[in-house]
Amino acid sequence: MTAARRLMVVAAHPDDESMGFGGVLARYASEGAGTFLVTATRGERGRYFGHLAGSAEHPGRAALSSIRERELRAAAAVLGVGHVAVLDYRDQQIDQVAVNDGVPAIVEQIRRARPHVVLTFAPDGAYGHTDHIAISQLTTAAIVAATDASYDAGRDLGRPHVVSKLYHLAWNARAWAAYEAAFRKLVFTVDGVERQATPWPDWAVTTVIDTRQWWPAVWRAVSCHESQVSAYAALQGLGPDQREAPWGSLSFYRVFSLVNAGRQRESDLFEGIDS
Repeated sequence: MTAARRLMVVAAHPDDESMGFGGVLARYASEGAGTFLVTATRGERGRYFGHLAGSAEHPGRAALSSIRERELRAAAAVLGVGHVAVLDYRDQQIDQVAVNDGVPAIVEQIRRARPHVVLTFAPDGAYGHTDHIAISQLTTAAIVAATDASYDAGRDLGRPHVVSKLYHLAWNARAWAAYEAAFRKLVFTVDGVERQATPWPDWAVTTVIDTRQWWPAVWRAVSCHESQVSAYAALQGLGPDQREAPWGSLSFYRVFSLVNAGRQRESDLFEGIDS
């Protein structure tokens, strides 16, 4: 793989890059691809070493914002990510971002990085997380808008760019079982309705990437998010085989491709893209 190949991940929070996409970021960076990470928020509404916001032990949202950005950049460095951009949106409020603000912000990043491949969350947000759902929608719209030479949202967003392939994260039942065994059953409540993770059926997964060689790097990247250590405490007791289960391979759904098609399962995100 050559440096001419470029991969971008668009995520919602610090730690999404490691927990969800770390294996592919580490793999393709090590193989010479240009890797770019766009993170929408700094995760300032999260806990701090298990302490809720407002408690005496919590440093406050402004301080946690700075802490989590440092953790994000440290994790990205471990994964070999070449460029990190933080969009400065509010944690747990991405679904309130105006389209004419959120889409241009991502368009600018796409036109600057000029990736062949973009990865983001699926429309269900993995387990119904509103930030994940919103960033999926904004990213998809931005990929379309980035191709339009007339789209500028009133400012210079750079030259138009056509993304060759878009993928959604598509964890199957095995991956979710490993993940939830390590943590807990993931539940997100919206408007009084409890949302839970729904695994992708194996037949719907278009792409499976072998990341076994890189899961130790993912583990080191996850460990960079020290302020969230209570959420990851269960991982400390897992053996190597159990840690490999959620990160030894990553599965995706190919939303669109301008370079390949068909039902044969891919093993390379850059399949169909010339070096």
